[in-house]
Amino acid sequence: MTILTRRGARIAVVVAAAGALLLSGCAGPTDAKSDYSTLPKESGKPQTGGTATVALTPGLSPNYIYPYPPAEASGTVIARGMLWRALYRPSGTGGEIVDPGSSLAELPKTSADGKTVTITMKDYQWSNGKPVTSKDVVFSLALLKAAIAESPANWSFYTPGQFPDGVTATAPDDKTLVLQLEKVYNPSYLLSMLELIYVMPSADWSVAKTGGPLLDFTKPENAKAIYAYLTSQSADQSTFATNPLWKIVNGPYQLKSFEPTTGSYSLTPNTKYSGPGEHRLAQVDFKAFTSASAVLNQYKAGKLTVGTLDSSFASQIPALQKKGYHVYGAPAPARFDSLIINFKNTVDGFDKVIAQKYVRQALQQLIDQPGYVKSRGVYNGAGEENYSPLGAESPFPPKFGDKPPYPFDPKAAQKLLTDNGWTVDPKGTTCTNPGTGAGQCGEGIAQGQKISFTIASANTPAYVGARDLAFVSEAKKAGIDIKVVTKSLNYMYENYGNSFAPAKTNEWAMQDFGPLYQAAGYPTSNTVFNTDGSFNLGSYSNPEVDTAISASTYGLDEQALAAEGTLIGEELPALWLPTPDTLVVWKDTLSGPPETFNALLSFIYSPEQWYFTEGQK
Repeated sequence: MTILTRRGARIAVVVAAAGALLLSGCAGPTDAKSDYSTLPKESGKPQTGGTATVALTPGLSPNYIYPYPPAEASGTVIARGMLWRALYRPSGTGGEIVDPGSSLAELPKTSADGKTVTITMKDYQWSNGKPVTSKDVVFSLALLKAAIAESPANWSFYTPGQFPDGVTATAPDDKTLVLQLEKVYNPSYLLSMLELIYVMPSADWSVAKTGGPLLDFTKPENAKAIYAYLTSQSADQSTFATNPLWKIVNGPYQLKSFEPTTGSYSLTPNTKYSGPGEHRLAQVDFKAFTSASAVLNQYKAGKLTVGTLDSSFASQIPALQKKGYHVYGAPAPARFDSLIINFKNTVDGFDKVIAQKYVRQALQQLIDQPGYVKSRGVYNGAGEENYSPLGAESPFPPKFGDKPPYPFDPKAAQKLLTDNGWTVDPKGTTCTNPGTGAGQCGEGIAQGQKISFTIASANTPAYVGARDLAFVSEAKKAGIDIKVVTKSLNYMYENYGNSFAPAKTNEWAMQDFGPLYQAAGYPTSNTVFNTDGSFNLGSYSNPEVDTAISASTYGLDEQALAAEGTLIGEELPALWLPTPDTLVVWKDTLSGPPETFNALLSFIYSPEQWYFTEGQK
């Protein structure tokens, strides 16, 4: 899974001006998909040397370096996964959870009772020549627990009582890691959690001050002090490339330079790296951008080697191909886009209205997913319909398959409202039959109540603003008054989540920040839609959903995850939107294993396996 930001570690975004086009009057669909649906094969004679310039996702300029930043830090962690590897490397595909060849350890072995997990470390070493050991993993888990003890919001994948709670890690020897579990986890779920454990050097970072003595990190008070020291050091961006702490890495690269004003940075090979890849590139430069159009212009000028392209520019694919670029695209594994609902927002009685499932059903039926995908004003043909948190093309598809529970049907949406006590009027739909009986509006909804609320819409990427305005236009026809307020992504990250910014609860009723990523190989909604989930942004609570998520987290039934996704798709804790295709672009003079370019759909970078072909650098 991709880990891009401090709490969406689950959120990935692309910056562009928010589009104001609605479906009405838009041109028909593009035929671009046929131009990018095939992943190019590896080709050309590898050459040594050259600098690859990579376009960073617009709007995600990195500003932190320690792998577990505190909640108050905003922005993105620099070069995550390239400086420090996680215990297991995500595969970047929906069918597999990990990439065994790029992981620091062999696959786990679990005891018959499911409570003892034994892991054997591979022969990796740190850039200073010391071996990467099981003790380093114990250290990393101790610091993660210290971060969570300080604030549960410090790790976006944390749910109280779940991993790493109740997990005791020991290192009987340098090669062996043993995890004792109080609870039996689904093996796939546990593996997805271990993908998030970035392994850090215990022999060098177990200090609470510069030049201080090594501390026993197994003592919580020491782990807390170490965590405080490392996060304080990470706050100084000017020293990212010079601080001796950050020179000790186990990933394929070391940081050469970092520009605090822009977030651009350069990497050079870690010659001690033991994983796959021959490090043929001499340097990799990651360039920050503030807009998707700026990225497109740099592609056209031939100044970028590899990166992604906003799907709103799908019509530009043929021109880029003529310029000598490969383009490949598909929905990223386990990604879903949605309007996140705030069930605690009390403005204009929104909390009472949205608590009614029939209201959410009606709103979902006002979202024209097929039209959004086809429209040149929204997705430009580069997207897929999606009606669950499992994501498009999921290996655990919902039981309703390709037949959405609540397809686009404005007449059916209006009928749902009239059947439940509302008088639908384009000038303003109101509750005219209050009460909790059949055919009445529902608990807490008073006579004359209107359906009126605010959507916080990210200023990036372009399709976010376009689809939100299209939804608002359709809702207006049904007498539903929706105001769109455009906000920067960073502002939304910091302020629009009840789990970490409760004081802002009444500022937003719904929000659209773009995509949200689950674990690619095992896309459970644990932490996102369970009542106690740390990333439950809108305070959704449904005991039936909690039970389903628990079954997929702890149970061994292979169908539990599909059942969870089906239920959530039908219960509508959020309003489902189509999934845009992620478009990956790279020069045809750059090559490497095709799977490494496919992994860019999930923003997983492996430039250590890339190379320029003969005569090109």
